[in-house]
Amino acid sequence: MTLRVNTNVAALNAHRNVQKVNADSVKNLERLSSGMRINTAADGPANLVVSEIMRSQISGLKQAVENSENGVSMVQTAEGALSEVNRLLTNMRQLAVHASNVGVNDERMVAADQSEFANSVKSINRIATNTQFGDKQLLDGSRGANGVANGAGLQFVSASPNTKTSPTKGYEVAITQAATRAQMEGGTALDQDIINAGESLTVTENGRTIQFSTKEGDTVESTINELKRQIRDANLKVEVLDESFDDGILRLRNIEYGSKSTFSVSSSTPGVLSARANVTDQAAPGQDVSGTINGEEAIGDGQILAGRSGNQNTEGLKVRYTGEEASEEAGTVTVLQNSLIFQTGSNAGQTVSVSLRDMKASSLGTGVANKSNFLSLEDIDLQNFQGAQDAIKIIDKAINDTTSTRGELGALQKNTLESNISTLRIAVENMVASESVIRDADMASEMAAFTRNQILQQSSMSVLAHANQNARNVISLLTA
Repeated sequence: MTLRVNTNVAALNAHRNVQKVNADSVKNLERLSSGMRINTAADGPANLVVSEIMRSQISGLKQAVENSENGVSMVQTAEGALSEVNRLLTNMRQLAVHASNVGVNDERMVAADQSEFANSVKSINRIATNTQFGDKQLLDGSRGANGVANGAGLQFVSASPNTKTSPTKGYEVAITQAATRAQMEGGTALDQDIINAGESLTVTENGRTIQFSTKEGDTVESTINELKRQIRDANLKVEVLDESFDDGILRLRNIEYGSKSTFSVSSSTPGVLSARANVTDQAAPGQDVSGTINGEEAIGDGQILAGRSGNQNTEGLKVRYTGEEASEEAGTVTVLQNSLIFQTGSNAGQTVSVSLRDMKASSLGTGVANKSNFLSLEDIDLQNFQGAQDAIKIIDKAINDTTSTRGELGALQKNTLESNISTLRIAVENMVASESVIRDADMASEMAAFTRNQILQQSSMSVLAHANQNARNVISLLTA
């Protein structure tokens, strides 16, 4: 065996192993103390990149859950206020029905009904103005898509969260077909002879029917008025036109516009209403309005023209056209989009929008044809019979407006926000589990490796000592 003094190869080898075992032990201690397999980029560059991306996603998902929960709270706040509006409207309808009982009511009773009705209107306005979540007003019309129409017979109705804000000049509205109503006109005048003979008339609309018979001795005017009363009392959406008084020719027309509204008639005398005696004739349905908004195709429903789903700018935008003639330049509608937007996902574009309509009395019950010319809930006056009758129709529309909004909010809460929360929580759980596999240390494996390195550290130190002892054998040879 060759003995060297300057270079102790065995000692160098042992020293290298001691350093390696010490470095491994330090790494084991780092992982055991932190519980993580990857503490620095050097521990696994590719895994670190994947882990950090997953961590950012997990953080975003957790925030999206919190966002959705806050959204649920906001929706519940708005829906709770609308529930009280519904209660007030129900009470107001009861007042209108009571005020219609003119055979019993005196002036003081009707005045009391009107006073209570006015207080309810104030309460609705107060709820609409004061309902807020944090500093955000919810029901005053500022949290939806608002619009203004300019043009004869053109009215802004509503817009969806998908409707885009219009340019300053607004969206141009072109009408190719004005809405019409179903109408039926007799060919034979209702004269005194027919009335005295006992004419029988039948009018049917939407499943509701009246059977009307004339009375001998009644005048043409009183007979027509009685026919109008019976149609009204039966809640048929049909009216007898005032022109019928002029010449005795009965003219009936559907109150509502469009292709979905029609009615049928029959008369015991040919020509009074139906062409043949006691044979039912169906009134031809009206036509829906048709046209475009901003050059984009729109769907007509009665007098309402609505932007089609998928339209780039006007999706969900609704306008009402009350004109009787088509017009390529019916007017413009200007839209300002201010819907509530909830960030419900961890990535850009993962949002949900909701528009909250104006719930003030001046915006409820609009668009209802009535003889009192009430434009909204705020205009109602119960102090005459016709006003009370028209009030019932307007309040019914206001109730429908309110319940529709509540339904939309309920669907948003249940089917969107709460469902999203459940989905996100599952996603967070799975993402955390995946990130843990990449980044967390296997404690059992690290403990086993640490124990092994401890043993190797002790044995390598012992071997290093023996390697250093080999050089001393040269001294033994010199002394010998």
